[in-house]
Amino acid sequence: MFIRSFYDKKTRRVRDLSSGDTRVYLEFESRRVSCKACGKVKRERLDFLAGNPFYTKRFADYVGRRCRLSTIKDIAHELKLDWHTVKDLDKEYMAKLLDKTGAPTPTMIGVDEISIRKGHTYRIVVSDLERRRPIWFGGEDRSTESMDAFYTWLGLRKGRKIKLAVMDMWKPFAISLRKEGHAPQAVILFDKFHIMKHLGEALDAVRKSEYRRLSGKDRVFIKGQRYTLLSNRENLTQEGRASLKKLLAANKRLQTAYLLKESFDRLWTYRSETWMRKFFDNWKESLKWQRLGPFVKFAAMVERNWEGLAVYSRLESKPPLGFVEGLNTKIRIIQRRSYGFRDEEYLRLKILTTMLPDP
Repeated sequence: MFIRSFYDKKTRRVRDLSSGDTRVYLEFESRRVSCKACGKVKRERLDFLAGNPFYTKRFADYVGRRCRLSTIKDIAHELKLDWHTVKDLDKEYMAKLLDKTGAPTPTMIGVDEISIRKGHTYRIVVSDLERRRPIWFGGEDRSTESMDAFYTWLGLRKGRKIKLAVMDMWKPFAISLRKEGHAPQAVILFDKFHIMKHLGEALDAVRKSEYRRLSGKDRVFIKGQRYTLLSNRENLTQEGRASLKKLLAANKRLQTAYLLKESFDRLWTYRSETWMRKFFDNWKESLKWQRLGPFVKFAAMVERNWEGLAVYSRLESKPPLGFVEGLNTKIRIIQRRSYGFRDEEYLRLKILTTMLPDP
């Protein structure tokens, strides 16, 4: 039996939610007790205090909610707090959000890698495509071993429930998925946006080759038009659309390459694998005599990985193909807003909570 006796009382002062532009502090007596069993002095635990004992939980929650929309620096300036204090309160808020959400049991996952700093330093992000939120961030790189860490974290029982995995054509991801005890029963679908990214790179290679081939006034239409050529037409300004029209009218090879790139997006509109294959064969056939080497290489890559694309036409429940790309955009905004993260745990929490609603 533990026998405790009161040691002393101490008046404490903690910050609470402000009233208008006036700061509010709470003053109260907090007891400290000495434990005769272990000889240590312990402070009374109060449920309304945050992990940082100088602030209430509701104040910490307010800081966390504000940090979802603004930078740490802005919130620190607004609330007259230290930068590190704001960061710690934000981390506490995000950890609580994850605890309330609970452990995931995904049936459709999206796998992608992100660069966290220069020098090819990558981490893997896995998303639950049904609930449309990231569920895991980790690894040391984008190797098979790093991907294995996700399935170890998920567990054998939950791994067996995965039916579909959307990923790019990076082989280590597929190798890890197929391992016994991971999710070998899952169907692999190659991500549409990674496929289109490869096609965009092929188009850019044609642009560069045309720029090298031409000289004088013929180069004027191509120089500085990379963004205009690779962007979706609906995302261009009126000036950008005029530049694109002038560029395509001035260069027949670029016009052909651009139209081929735009038409390839129709591949994912077919609900029959037979018609999907016919479309691709016709698209590939149209490359003959066009002298578009990068497009021929792209077509060969698609041919080698055809099964990972064709599976889309056989799926009864279509996954949200744009989710992974949208998540990547959000992550880049998070990184840009913070000018890079030195605290990787903070970045992990930011990514895993970016799609969660406030409680």
